[in-house]
Amino acid sequence: MIILIWCLIAAALLPFIAKIPLALAMNKAGGYDNNHPREQQASLKGFGARALAAHQNSFEALIIFSAAILLALATNKTSDTVQLLAMVHIASRVIYNVFYLLNLGALRSLSWAVAIGCSFAIMWQCIPN
Repeated sequence: MIILIWCLIAAALLPFIAKIPLALAMNKAGGYDNNHPREQQASLKGFGARALAAHQNSFEALIIFSAAILLALATNKTSDTVQLLAMVHIASRVIYNVFYLLNLGALRSLSWAVAIGCSFAIMWQCIPN
């Protein structure tokens, strides 16, 4: 069960880690505009736009993964399989962000599919037999 909690913590941290390349891109684009950051982010191109998309997608993925982990904990379905799926999800999400920043679309989509598949597979494990 502790692995699931650590994976949930890691997933919650990923959007903030994904913000680092975005902040660097914003800084490079005339300095970080802390008064109007969303306006500045909307104008980013190339690497900066990909960093923004990766950051936003990290929050989106967190919603599904959190629901899956909380469901597993609530139903006491914390098997080795569920724990492995959670760890694969985290690894896939880290890889997803790297592929997004490197502009490797097909590999990024594959890592996204693996991660979201893991979340739904965790939910599937929670269905009573």
